[in-house]
Amino acid sequence: MFPELFKIPYLNFTIYTYGLLVALSFIVGLWVMSRLAARDGLDKQKVYDLGLWVLVASLVGSKLLLIITEWNDRYSGNIGAIFSLDFLRSNGVFYGGFIGAVIASVIVMRKYNMPWWRTADAFAPGIAIGHFIGRLGCFSAGCCWGEPTTAWCGVHFTEKGYEATGVPTIVSQLTDPIQQRVWADKLGSPDALVKLHPTQLYEAAALLVIFIVLLVMFRHRKFHGQIVLAYALLYATARFIVEFWRDDPRGELLNLSTSQFIAVLLFIGALVGLFLRLRSQAKSASPQSAT
Repeated sequence: MFPELFKIPYLNFTIYTYGLLVALSFIVGLWVMSRLAARDGLDKQKVYDLGLWVLVASLVGSKLLLIITEWNDRYSGNIGAIFSLDFLRSNGVFYGGFIGAVIASVIVMRKYNMPWWRTADAFAPGIAIGHFIGRLGCFSAGCCWGEPTTAWCGVHFTEKGYEATGVPTIVSQLTDPIQQRVWADKLGSPDALVKLHPTQLYEAAALLVIFIVLLVMFRHRKFHGQIVLAYALLYATARFIVEFWRDDPRGELLNLSTSQFIAVLLFIGALVGLFLRLRSQAKSASPQSAT
């Protein structure tokens, strides 16, 4: 709701709420990761190094998936936009960042000889709390908005939000022509103010709950990998549900939004991983394994 925090006089430099919160999300996330990793007996310096590599990989991955999902609409006829300042300031796609982070973690952990499942467990709560703060940044900027609504929780974004991200503030700014006609009839005018589902806050609330659940689970963990797999299951479920209210124009697969389709794959992958880890745990605890 407040895209700009303040401007620095004489320098013509603006401090954006989104950028500040994203920076804060990485700092808090890395702090939580390092604390949990140290508690689990992992090398703190290696964890910081890994965190920086994961940060870079997540930024690159989020941008790559943004290009892929919006290629036809924004980039196929305008390659130069990929190298613009607006592209660098764009938030990217979370799942692209997640995939990039996983790939980087596998490579770096192998190089540093770090146990993947144990390290991933320490990272999962940090990812959740960092993502929570990042979604507050999305809300402040107006990106990742939801569908129009007349519900009590609907939010009317500011004109600065529209200028920065294109979030609709009136009916005629809705991206779908069918939506425009339906809501113009419902509200009486194409210039009527339109409220949107604050899907950024829906997801932020879910992530905060996930973070708390993961912290509690970490204290009572039964096997390595339990926390990161629980994170994947919980976040995939939350994102799948939130997408029903999100106005996501980035294409569909099998009547699901791109993010819902990836959420299904993530959920299935996490279930398979959980089954394999439980089976491995059972084998290691069996009497034959002990002899």
